[in-house]
Amino acid sequence: MKKLLHLLFLLWFNAVNSSFAQQEIPKHLVQAYWDDDYISFYGHGTDRAYTNGNKFNLFYIKNKSSNFLIDRFMPKAGDSSLNVLGFGLTQLIFTPNIIANPNFQPGDYPWSGSLYLTRSLYSYNEQQKYSFQSELDLGVNGPASLARQAQEIAHGLVSYQKPKGWSNQFGNSLILNLNFRAEKQLLHHSNFLEVIGGGELQAGTGINAAAAYSLIRIGKMNPYFQGLISQYSRSGARNKIQIYFIFKPKVQWVLSNILLQGGINASRPAPILVSGETGTTPSLEYYHPIKNFIASYSYGPVIVINRFSISSTMTSTTPLMRDLYNLTWGNFTFNYAF
Repeated sequence: MKKLLHLLFLLWFNAVNSSFAQQEIPKHLVQAYWDDDYISFYGHGTDRAYTNGNKFNLFYIKNKSSNFLIDRFMPKAGDSSLNVLGFGLTQLIFTPNIIANPNFQPGDYPWSGSLYLTRSLYSYNEQQKYSFQSELDLGVNGPASLARQAQEIAHGLVSYQKPKGWSNQFGNSLILNLNFRAEKQLLHHSNFLEVIGGGELQAGTGINAAAAYSLIRIGKMNPYFQGLISQYSRSGARNKIQIYFIFKPKVQWVLSNILLQGGINASRPAPILVSGETGTTPSLEYYHPIKNFIASYSYGPVIVINRFSISSTMTSTTPLMRDLYNLTWGNFTFNYAF
């Protein structure tokens, strides 16, 4: 009897392995993305400036061309490109350093939140090692973003101090933004090292900016230009496990940012009258102007096991507004491919 059970188990195990081996490359990827300044590799979390960002994405590959009119205008990386379509929902939150202060704080980052939907097309040319990544964002900045409710609920769940200054946030305004990135492989060594150069343009009512960056990947990994889904899942019956490290330095030129300045025709907190030294004229103070030049870097590991992956990164950036402080936040991203 034991021999029969042992034989049946071996037959079942071989059948399962065979079915996995015959599975096609995944064509869908569910992604949950969490930024928070309290996440820190070094245990020095904060609760200020860019304090939280949540993104939920669904990426997929279609055998036929998309019927969406928007998709037809998004550039593709050649006739043989691998095109990954996507839908996403994003919420971003900024607050000043002292969230228990209900008064307007012009000497810090603003109370601000955005909520928007994204339609994306990431197009990869594996032969020539380049990609085009296009995104269209549609949403709102202001109270309708539900940033206040999200932060109050999150702080209530962990019994953290209640944020009291949300009455100072910008009024509602439309976000309609187009983001475009182009990437090209600069250097590679087997499947162990890749250096990729990239450029980015953002235009619309949300953010107007241009950036240049480099993405360095080191470790055991699928080639980058096999596509987004392949980066976070196994490729066919092989490469069930990937472990690699990423480093991404970036410089950015920013003309406007709705989160830091408010949107078109949106209401804004009134400037406050500040008295100077004795004998000087009082002055009106408002938020500091944004900085046009920003430098940042991100780094961290990525672990892929079969169809599931997790990554954790740290990002540090120079001040986003003049005469203010640097920003640092951590990220966890969870992916499941099917």
